[in-house]
Amino acid sequence: LKGNKAKKEKVVTREYTINLHRRLHGCTFKKKEPKAIKEIRKFAQKAMGTTDVRVDEELYSLVTVTEIPEGGLKGLGTQVIEEEE
Repeated sequence: LKGNKAKKEKVVTREYTINLHRRLHGCTFKKKEPKAIKEIRKFAQKAMGTTDVRVDEELYSLVTVTEIPEGGLKGLGTQVIEEEE
């Protein structure tokens, strides 16, 4: 692998359905939204194998509604962002 230091990574987009009802069972109402964001980040870190996880505004607005749908949230997309040096 000599000379291949600048490895280009492809942009990866995957869709998952996260069962937040199971992950937030027994959580009080006021703590539900911050815990949901933490659980989404934790799921994305495990699924994608990276610690740099950013929640999109659209997904954040879906979580901050008064009720989280029992069927879960669909459409978790992640991307690998290459930083220029």
